Amino acid sequence: MLNDSSRDLANHFLKLSRLGSTRSAMDVDDDDDLEEAPTELNTINSSGGFLLVSPDKLTVKYTTVNMHGHDVGVVQGNRPAPVKRLVYYFEINVKSAGAKGQIAIGFTCEGFKMRRQPGWEQNSYGYHGDDGLLYRGQAKGEAFGPTYTSGDTVGGGINYATQEFFFTKNGEVVGTTRKDVKGRLFPTVAVHSQNEEVTVNFGASPFYFDLKAYESQERMKQQVAIENISLPPHLSYGLCQLIVRSYLLHYGYEDTLNSLDLAGKSNVPPISLDQENVYNEDDLMYALSQRKVLRQLIRKGDIDAALGKLGEWYPEIVQDDKSATCFLLYCQKFIELVRVGELQEAVTYGRTKLANFFGLPGFEELVQDCVALLAYEQPQKSSVGYLLDDSQREVVADTVNAMILLRNPKATDPQVWLRSDLERLLRQLTASCLVKRQMEEDQGEAFHLHKVLNSSD
Repeated sequence: MLNDSSRDLANHFLKLSRLGSTRSAMDVDDDDDLEEAPTELNTINSSGGFLLVSPDKLTVKYTTVNMHGHDVGVVQGNRPAPVKRLVYYFEINVKSAGAKGQIAIGFTCEGFKMRRQPGWEQNSYGYHGDDGLLYRGQAKGEAFGPTYTSGDTVGGGINYATQEFFFTKNGEVVGTTRKDVKGRLFPTVAVHSQNEEVTVNFGASPFYFDLKAYESQERMKQQVAIENISLPPHLSYGLCQLIVRSYLLHYGYEDTLNSLDLAGKSNVPPISLDQENVYNEDDLMYALSQRKVLRQLIRKGDIDAALGKLGEWYPEIVQDDKSATCFLLYCQKFIELVRVGELQEAVTYGRTKLANFFGLPGFEELVQDCVALLAYEQPQKSSVGYLLDDSQREVVADTVNAMILLRNPKATDPQVWLRSDLERLLRQLTASCLVKRQMEEDQGEAFHLHKVLNSSD
């Protein structure tokens, strides 16, 4: 059973080692950016008899004299607004208010009547320039914001976190309204009197409105709401300390753990927790000093020393030189030789160690990527440059760490050694956010730790 468990663990990290070849390991489940957004106006489905669209499909002009309320020149974006994000937003610049300034910006559904102003029909919303009113599915508007005219830049957005539409004028939020409509919505503009002309910006150019600042504010509101959830301070502190300790123990960060323990010697009283729901610290203390040393060696790129220590302390891990663990160590040694420019030695090492893995399922792709490093004058900028990232060293260090933990005589479930409690907690948080998004018609952004960590940039 131990051999099978070891093989399964090592193969898990072998797969993880190649994530960087296509996408960052942190982005592996992040498909939100793949969702297509509108890029131009839809000239096929529009009230074309009343408007003229420029060749770039971004400027629209009302060319005739309107005679009726249904003589509106309406055009939607070529795609619906993407939903797997925090906010969707677009803008128009009013080049000319024309005869009456009856311009509108808003959102409409797929089957919207293309000769009516956005907001006049069900499942549509529109902010109108001539009166500043907001129309929500009926021909009667309500007080909302200022009028807008020639030279103004007006924007429309959807905040999926709050389920609200919001509109802006010249970089400032005018107001918000509840998003009561379901289904796909298209960014929409309308012109309704002679010589009215607007240009649409779907994001190819910088927005007048500071969208990044708005998104940061919305995320901060969410953070404040979370922080306002009341927990007894001693319990909150104790749980956080336990989770951090389990992470440091799991990955062998002994020095950081000692610093945490030293800093934690305060006046905070001990807490009582249900032991069934708390990790067994003795299990994670297993071989802590050895795991620390091995992680440090691998992170420095000293693979020979790491192999030597493994052979001394845990010979059973490296006795099969065709195992996934040995393979990852051999690959990392090859990578380190390339990193320091010892290419001839890398070729010799590759022929000795890596050649044995050619043609073996699960191994060949990584071998090919390693060998491909030799083909580039600047391999770090190549398609296989991910191998030179520090994250690749971490994968190898994590592999060795997990294989040692599995040697613990008290080990029962090998899956436990794949991830720390903190990582399992984050995975559960991600899954919960995805379930919440599914309950809201797949709208809103999923939780991604790297986005949270980079949100202050």
